[in-house]
Amino acid sequence: MKPTDLRGILRYIPRFREKIFVIAIDGGIVTDDNFPNLLLDLAVLRSLNIRIVLVHGAAEQIRSLGVEWGMTPSNLDGTGITDPPTLKLALTAANRLTHEILEGLAANDLRAACTNAVIAHPMGIIGGVDHQLTGKVERIDVEFLQSLLSQGIVPVVPPLGFDGDGRTYRVNSDAIAAALAEQLKASKLVFLGTADGLYRQDRLLRQVPAVELKQLLNQRTTEVPADVASKARWAVTACEAGVPRVHIINGRIDEALLTEVFSNDGVGTMVYANEYQQIRKALKKDIRSLLMLTKNSVASAELVKRTRVEIERRMGDYYLFEIDRNPVGCVALHAYPEQGKGELAFLFVAPSHENLGIGSKLVKFVEEKAREQGMAELFTLSTQAFTWFQSKAGFNEGSVDDLPPARRERYDTSGRHSKVLLKKLK
Repeated sequence: MKPTDLRGILRYIPRFREKIFVIAIDGGIVTDDNFPNLLLDLAVLRSLNIRIVLVHGAAEQIRSLGVEWGMTPSNLDGTGITDPPTLKLALTAANRLTHEILEGLAANDLRAACTNAVIAHPMGIIGGVDHQLTGKVERIDVEFLQSLLSQGIVPVVPPLGFDGDGRTYRVNSDAIAAALAEQLKASKLVFLGTADGLYRQDRLLRQVPAVELKQLLNQRTTEVPADVASKARWAVTACEAGVPRVHIINGRIDEALLTEVFSNDGVGTMVYANEYQQIRKALKKDIRSLLMLTKNSVASAELVKRTRVEIERRMGDYYLFEIDRNPVGCVALHAYPEQGKGELAFLFVAPSHENLGIGSKLVKFVEEKAREQGMAELFTLSTQAFTWFQSKAGFNEGSVDDLPPARRERYDTSGRHSKVLLKKLK
C-alpha cells in the first residue's frame, strides 16, 4: 500500500491534526517540474487539518536575475555580504517568487498570505568583515502567524527580515525556517532541496540523532556539500531548541513530502531530537499488529504460526520495536524458571528496516530481561536464521537435550526439526 493512499495516511491523522509543519522550499524547487505536484501534497496536508508555514529561498532566482541584469550578486544564500545592489536583486527575485507561490496555492484552493513576521537585525562585522545588509533573525512575530494559522491561512515567508525602522535585510531561508519551527513549537521542520538527504560513506542516512549529526558536521565538514550542510546545521539547531523532527528531502521527487511524513521509511534523512525508537511490552490491542507484521514470515515457515488466542495467553512475553510509534519489529521471551532458562522467540524485523541493527537490539533487550529474571541461559530455535544467531548474536549450536522438558515435547510434535541454539548469560 502506498503511503499516499488514504488508508496509509489515516493512522497518522490523530497525531498530526492541528499541529504545525514548517516547510522550507529552495528557490530551485519552485522552478522544477515537480512543483505543481508538491502544491498538491501541501493541499493534502491542509485537508488533514495540519497547519503549514511555508518558507522559501531565492538563490536560484537571484542568480538568474543577476544574469538578466548583467550583475554578479555578492550573496546568493543570505550568509555572505549583501551590498545594496544585491539586496535590490534579492527583493525583486523574492517578490517574484512569492507571487508565483501564492498563485500556485490559489490554484489548489489554499488561502495564503505573504508576511513580514521575521524581525531581523544586521549580522554586523564578523572577522573584521562588514556584512552590510545581510541580517539574522532576532525574533518571530508568533502572535501574527498564529492568527493566520487559526483562520486556515498559509503564511508564506520570504528570505527577508525587517527591523523596527523599516529596513530590509537578506536572511538565509534555512535560518528563518529553524527560527519559525522553534518559536511556533512546530512538530516538524521539512527542508525541500535538490539533494536526497545526508550521506555518510556513500550511504543515505535515513535517521540520525541530532547529537550524532552535530559531531559529524564538526569532524567531517568536507564530506557534506555546502547546500546540504546548511540544512544539516540548522536541523541540529532546531532539534536543540525543541523541534522533535527535522526532515531533509529531495523536492524534485514526486510524492516525496507525503512519503516522508506518512511512512516509516521515508525518502530522505530525518534528524531527531529525542529517542524516537523504543522497545515496549506488547498490549492486547497490539495483537493485530503482531500478526500483520509477521504474516509473510509465517507463510514462508521462518516463524511458527501463532494464533490470537496463543499470543493473548502469554501476552506478557511479547515486545514490540517501534519507530515513531509504528511497529517494525518484535520478539518474545518465554521463561522456564525451573530450569533457569529462557526462550528467545518470535524475533522478526520488517524487511524495510533490515540491516539497521534492530535485530541485535531486540536480542540484547531480551538478554537483559532474562538476566533480570535470574535466568542463566537463553535458547532459541531456528530453521533459517541460525547462521545470523551464531555470527551476530553470539549463540552456539546445542541439541534437543538442552531444551526444558515442556519445550522438548512441543519440539518433537512440531516436525520442524529446528536447530537449537544456546547462549550463556553472565
